[in-house]
Amino acid sequence: DPRVKGWLLLENYTPTFIFSALYLLIVWLGPKYMRNKQPFSCRGILVIYNLGLTLLSLYMFYELVTGVLEGGYNFFCQDTHSGGEADMKIIRVLWWYYFSKLIEFMDTFFFILRKNNHQITVLHVYHHATMLNIWWFVMNWVPCGHSYFGATLNSFIHVLMYSYYGLSAVPAMRPYLWWKKYITQGQLIQFVLTIFQTSCGVVWPCAFPQGWLYFQISYMISLIILFTNFYIQTYNKKSSSRRKEYQNGSTAIANGYTNSFSSLENNVKQRKQRKD
Repeated sequence: DPRVKGWLLLENYTPTFIFSALYLLIVWLGPKYMRNKQPFSCRGILVIYNLGLTLLSLYMFYELVTGVLEGGYNFFCQDTHSGGEADMKIIRVLWWYYFSKLIEFMDTFFFILRKNNHQITVLHVYHHATMLNIWWFVMNWVPCGHSYFGATLNSFIHVLMYSYYGLSAVPAMRPYLWWKKYITQGQLIQFVLTIFQTSCGVVWPCAFPQGWLYFQISYMISLIILFTNFYIQTYNKKSSSRRKEYQNGSTAIANGYTNSFSSLENNVKQRKQRKD
């Protein structure tokens, strides 16, 4: 798209590719380097980092919503050249959205530094590594129009997610944070809504390239599969294990009561025998 010609990181794919390759290299070598080292706390910088991403996500969400309203975007299908000046507003915001995917590589680096390697899952690495690359191509070919919807929803979810992570970096706040489970549910709803809205562009086509719509539907399906698996592994298994612990605890109490009662009977019998 000639409107993004000369923009930072968009002129050539090489920087995006190099950043992605370095990211994967650090994901591979980072845990090996930290294996025999003490984990870093990173508490102060985590609060600042998450607060910064919360504010950036809020800014992008607001600008995308207002840009869509100003351009009179069609929910069912919006091409990339009929929104007038609003298209340029959307393009500028979506560049920040693309750039935020580079910033978000720090999510993984903090896991490595804090030795939270269990959080570096296939889902986590796949999502972070692919988003930067996908959005480089989006910004070069379809930087506005129908591309706005998924980025708008994702920016809103990230306001909730990064504010949660920022608060959880403060130990005193952790007992009051109860909505992590609902953030994952919100992400799944986001993917389903994006598939629905993207499918509208297939059913009621406009000048927006159809190939991008089919690609987005495929990518959203892959995220639904991975996030659903994560949700089941994280929340459903935890709740089932808690139920088992509760049941085992109840049995232990019952056994304890029975054993105490039996020992009490034995003591009474022994006393009676002594009296005789």
